Amino acid sequence: MIHESAKIGKNVVLGEHVVIEENVTIGDDVMIGHHAIIKMDTQIGSRVKVGDLTVLGKTASSNKKMARQPKKTGAPLTIEDDAVIGSNAVIYRDVLLAQGVFVGDMASIRENVSVGKESIIGRNAMVENNTNIGSRVTIQTGCYITADMKIEDEVFIGPCCSTSNDKYMGMGNYQYQGPIIKKGAKIGNNATLLPSVVIGEHAVIGAGAVITKDISAGKTAVGNPGRVMN
Repeated sequence: MIHESAKIGKNVVLGEHVVIEENVTIGDDVMIGHHAIIKMDTQIGSRVKVGDLTVLGKTASSNKKMARQPKKTGAPLTIEDDAVIGSNAVIYRDVLLAQGVFVGDMASIRENVSVGKESIIGRNAMVENNTNIGSRVTIQTGCYITADMKIEDEVFIGPCCSTSNDKYMGMGNYQYQGPIIKKGAKIGNNATLLPSVVIGEHAVIGAGAVITKDISAGKTAVGNPGRVMN
């Protein structure tokens, strides 16, 4: 189903049973897989590839228990030229995927998120709301990127890394702040970063480390709790 208000460019290939809602714009030479759903107002650039069963431009929802209620609408999802999005991915409204971004199968990206040029969001990774991701960042398979987080350019995050932003675990008496990972830092697989910690430029966090305090630029931290190696 293609809404009459949608604007579709040249040489666009649509799979079977694709749904394109109102006011969607799609550039030239785009490929969209079977059963993909492109929600209203979504903006897709040229040479973008979208996998099967993917949902683009989903509106955020909530229940009464949620401490922070999401925006009812938010800005449209914008996907710039040459991006690649895998199958079964879900990407919300109010997201910007810059040129050349790669999003793996089954990944999810919540609202109010920006992802810089040529960055990678790995298979089954979760990126929560109010998060900024720089350019040429690699977030590998199964990572949990919490809300209110900032990841600068050229950061590497290994598989199954977990981050958090709520120091008091649902008490509601603390300003949410996820980790801040500075340019060029590297985070090992299965590492855990607690709320508000700052990982300095080009710092290295070892596999399985639990980081409870800031790590200075260029330092290596390992263990639980994380400690800086001499």
